[in-house]
Amino acid sequence: MKPLCSPSVVACLLALLQGVVSANEIDRLVLQKLDADGMSCSPRCSDEVFVRRVYLDMIGTVPRIYEVRAFLASENPRKRAQLIEKLFAREEFGDYWGMKWCDILRVKAEFPSKLWPNAVQAYQRWLTDAVRDNMPYDQFAHALLTASGSNFRDPPVNFYRAMPERKPAALATTVALTFMGERADKWPKARRDGMTAFFTRLGYKGTAEWKEEVLFFDLPRALEEGAPKGAVFPDGTPVKLSADQDPRDVFAEWLTTPDNPYFARNIVNRIWAWLIGRGIIHEPDDIRPGNPPSHPELLRWLETDLVTHNYDLRHIYRLILNSETYQRSCEHNESNAADERGFSHYLVRRLEAEVLIDAINQITGSTESYTSEIPEPFTFIPPRHRAITLGDGSITSPFLDMFGRPPRDTGMESERNNDPTDTQRLHLLNSTHVQLKIQRSRVLRELPKRVKWRPAAVIDLFYLALLSRHPSEAERKTALAYGASGVVKKHEAYQDLAWALLNSKEFLYRH
Repeated sequence: MKPLCSPSVVACLLALLQGVVSANEIDRLVLQKLDADGMSCSPRCSDEVFVRRVYLDMIGTVPRIYEVRAFLASENPRKRAQLIEKLFAREEFGDYWGMKWCDILRVKAEFPSKLWPNAVQAYQRWLTDAVRDNMPYDQFAHALLTASGSNFRDPPVNFYRAMPERKPAALATTVALTFMGERADKWPKARRDGMTAFFTRLGYKGTAEWKEEVLFFDLPRALEEGAPKGAVFPDGTPVKLSADQDPRDVFAEWLTTPDNPYFARNIVNRIWAWLIGRGIIHEPDDIRPGNPPSHPELLRWLETDLVTHNYDLRHIYRLILNSETYQRSCEHNESNAADERGFSHYLVRRLEAEVLIDAINQITGSTESYTSEIPEPFTFIPPRHRAITLGDGSITSPFLDMFGRPPRDTGMESERNNDPTDTQRLHLLNSTHVQLKIQRSRVLRELPKRVKWRPAAVIDLFYLALLSRHPSEAERKTALAYGASGVVKKHEAYQDLAWALLNSKEFLYRH
């Protein structure tokens, strides 16, 4: 008689029973595919791993000691779900995901976008507020696609300005990449021309205010030249446009209709890639027939669920974050060691440049200097300004450049480079930049005083501060032996511990 469940499914169901988060449809569909591929999933991650992971993935910030302790001490069976809701309300949630949108939308004062600082500030504020206010995604896209007015006073207008070229074909290509996840430059010419027709009636004019620009539907030109000919939606449906109608309105209405085959698919796939580390379609901005999804049923279900819940993006975040698929350990087992696309375990990846320098600064109580190559006008950045809140891609630092912050030239996900390099390793190991942050850290000097210099307790605090967990017995024993060896002074031993932990893969990676 055939067993009701294969061994791989049984193993994963047992993993689910270790916690209290019930399997949602995400888990059912992922487990079904794993079973078909002969793989089992990794077990649920520990609370120590989860608290650090979810802080980094939701707000781009490492948890503080008291936050880790409170979470680990809680015996509430729903504490993971409650923490997720708490992080939605944090100011950093808007900052971090606003940064993601600034990357995609090429928010940059200088070349090639040339938004200029005033427009950057207005645009970033609008994007961050949209995230914090949980603006429905169809309204968000519609506001950007149909925007008109001043780039200083009507922030969504900057969507059409943050492009190297403002020709209709370039506008259409950017719209396809941003809201459909497709690379229109690879489309057949007829399909590309059909979409370009929706963006042929835009006008730009300056004002008396320096660098202000007004974007508008050029009605006089439209009435003179007539309606654009050859407008065709990307699904192949031809459209008849009237001369007095802004073609962008027609396109935006088509794009955001519930049965549109491109719109919801693109954003749920992006969110999955942002939280899980790899898109169901990979790369997330290379959706095409020749690049099929690894889990077609899962992608369809997420699309439908987003539409059913009125394009509430937090609903999709919530589903993914509360799933066992997200909460699995990053450790492999024998069956899934080679798995890169089945989501049998959490995918380890390095912290983004902005998140990493913010974490180092938070732990050491230090600051960073940020500058623009062409400060016109000069943009003042307060000393304690966090990197995830930098709206302008032109404002940077040697550290951010070294660790792969995207230049925001194309809006493609691949612009961000999280691959580790020897230069990065040497900087963290040997640079005075990092060494001085540790040596001059008042925060790290105060930690031993909080526990009256009791060595084991001090070591515990350092591990909680940097790795969001308690040390193992072996780690505590090693650290105690080093401190008691007399090789260095007591306070220097703790600085060395901080340096060692900061250079560990556990600190540098989300896991």
